[in-house]
This record gives sequence, C-alpha cells and structure tokens, in this order.
Amino acid sequence: MFAYLKRPEESNTVTIDYEGLKLSARIGDTVAAALLASGIEVFRTTPVSQSPRAPWCMMGTCFDCLLEIDGVPNRQGCQVTVSEGMTIGRQQGARRVAP
Repeated sequence: MFAYLKRPEESNTVTIDYEGLKLSARIGDTVAAALLASGIEVFRTTPVSQSPRAPWCMMGTCFDCLLEIDGVPNRQGCQVTVSEGMTIGRQQGARRVAP
C-alpha cells in the first residue's frame, strides 16, 4: 500500500475525480502517485485476458499505468501532473485509436 509520509495540508491539494470518486491529491503529484496514495490499485486491464495492471516503473517506460484522463485515452498516469477538477477513468482493454 502506498501512502503519504505526511498528509498534505488542504491548501496544498486539488480535487480530482476518479470514476465518480472525489479524491484529494497533493499539488505537483503525478496522477499515478495520487491514485496510489488514495488506495486505487488497478489502473487498467489487459486486452486479451482482462488481467488487472497497475504502475510498475513510475517513470514512463512500462505503460502499465495507462488511464483515460480528461477524456483522452492512453495517457501514462506517471507522466501527467494532477490539476484541479481533472477527470480520470480506468482504461479497459486495448487502446482506442482515433480514425
């Protein structure tokens, strides 16, 4: 389980929406870090077996942290910084490619 060593002060946080849940995230955190600190353990499922996946490397090389962020699929949660009102959803299966 991931957690902040010291809970952030309310003045240093933003509110993000994860699949309808309002979560408090520390300003400057990545989406992946904020979700992990909030107890979210599954970020996406694999295309074939639907196996659950979560961040592994936290530096942008493994792609296990793919999420839909503000309506845009295939975003690496470990590479995106949280912002006030951001909406985040779990990515299900294969990525969608725009026509």
